Amino acid sequence: MDTQTWDALVASMKNAYTADLTQGTAPRPVIMPLVRGELVGLIWLRPTKGGEDALTAIVELSNVAAAAGADEVVLAWETDEVATACRLPATGPAPCLNLVHATKDGHVLHQLPYTREPLDASPGDPGPVTAAPLWLPAPEPQPDGDLAPPIQAALTYSFTPLELDHPSPFGVTVLLMEDDGYTVHLTDTFTL
Repeated sequence: MDTQTWDALVASMKNAYTADLTQGTAPRPVIMPLVRGELVGLIWLRPTKGGEDALTAIVELSNVAAAAGADEVVLAWETDEVATACRLPATGPAPCLNLVHATKDGHVLHQLPYTREPLDASPGDPGPVTAAPLWLPAPEPQPDGDLAPPIQAALTYSFTPLELDHPSPFGVTVLLMEDDGYTVHLTDTFTL
């Protein structure tokens, strides 16, 4: 992946996480598969019940990458949100936006820690408490850095070919994931 694409993906994730936090919602994990340097799209985690359901849903993010024959993936998640949803201990700094760039030969973990700056609410506003991230200095990227088990599994399965007896394995995978509640945004290059 070239530097321009990487920088665009990082900026996009920081903007998305900022928007979610300022609206009082939890940022969801997202996978971004690439084929020959071209972004396939963004696939956001479906709503989960927590525990085993969250673990399974995160691993299932790999399905579109595998169906597209991705040779690279970027997966983004928030440390606290994944740990809480999966009922696992937090891996790494928290709160922190994590991005991992992976190929079948390995991965590099990028951590973007932040603090939550509460936003002023309107007097008497019963809405959720909102915050904006104040981004802190990022540690050096970590080749083969430690990942939470569902994140590691999603990366592994992203490069495992799907065995689907269907004329359009990619198209049917996208439709099934959308039916399951995943939010799928494909680029113009990879439309159904």
